[in-house]
Amino acid sequence: MKVLILGGAGFIGMNIVKTLAERGSYQITLADNLFRGKKDIYLESILEKDNVNLIVGDFTDPAVFDLLEKDYDQVYMLASVVGVKYTEEIPDELIRINTALIFNTLEWLKSSDCKKLLFTSTSECYAGTIDTWGYEVPTPEAVPLCITDIKNPRFTYAVTKMLGESGFYHYSKIHGFEVTIVRYHNVYGPRMGFKHVIPQVTQRFLDGEQNFKIYGHDQTRAFNFITDAVDGTIDAMDAQNTHGEIIHIGDMRAEITIEELVTYIGELVDYDGAYTYVPAPDGSVSRRCPDTSLATELFGYQPKVKWKNGVKDTVEWYLDYLKSGGDVYE
Repeated sequence: MKVLILGGAGFIGMNIVKTLAERGSYQITLADNLFRGKKDIYLESILEKDNVNLIVGDFTDPAVFDLLEKDYDQVYMLASVVGVKYTEEIPDELIRINTALIFNTLEWLKSSDCKKLLFTSTSECYAGTIDTWGYEVPTPEAVPLCITDIKNPRFTYAVTKMLGESGFYHYSKIHGFEVTIVRYHNVYGPRMGFKHVIPQVTQRFLDGEQNFKIYGHDQTRAFNFITDAVDGTIDAMDAQNTHGEIIHIGDMRAEITIEELVTYIGELVDYDGAYTYVPAPDGSVSRRCPDTSLATELFGYQPKVKWKNGVKDTVEWYLDYLKSGGDVYE
């Protein structure tokens, strides 16, 4: 089985590469610009495996796609710029990069003989649906996509993912490849970078913050541990009945408030100070939890890791990493 993973050095991508490589029945091409991976301590060990090949390049340049083969059995399209900080600081670059990656991949697929593509999208695509229209939670895939303010840079990432969902779906119908779209919901775990809530909170505790601020304390999220997200993603790709489907990958059992999350991390690091409630950043949705019953129906998806266990493992990894002098990376 020949597999291409675009964005394979990112958090989720590298975990997919690692899992497939260990299964042994795949010949994997990891394609990335190594913005993240060049600083990653695990990349070298993964590349030592005989069934993993690395292609380095800036895939916003369509000419770089000439480095790829034309006949992959499976293509995972994960490459994108992601992170709230990037939407706020470089929304123009985020739009340029993500749009170019999507368009170049679509055009490359027209002239290739790839059998199936999986595009990774996000629950941010309906960031405004629940708050504005009151749709049900846990939320099914069929809800309308909605953002609340096109001028808010927070939503630039969501807009590019909507473009990708539409682009890959319609190109697949015209150009004869299968496609599956997965929408991730708050995937977390060791090595996720430092632009996400769990590592950020952990680092703030280590820095000695007192009267610890909890932003949007009553907002909820359903956190999905990385091993469960990876298993669900691979199963969605491998399943024979997922062509044309949009599928949630998350954990509908794990909806908790941000206050629960932060105070639990506080317990793990022995914080005994006070907490202060602070309003959530503009554009942050009040509640998010996916209905994953479609994934269960199609390929038996059942997340295994309970949120406290996953958060504990993640926090302990970051504590060890930071205390050993590890650099803060993207």
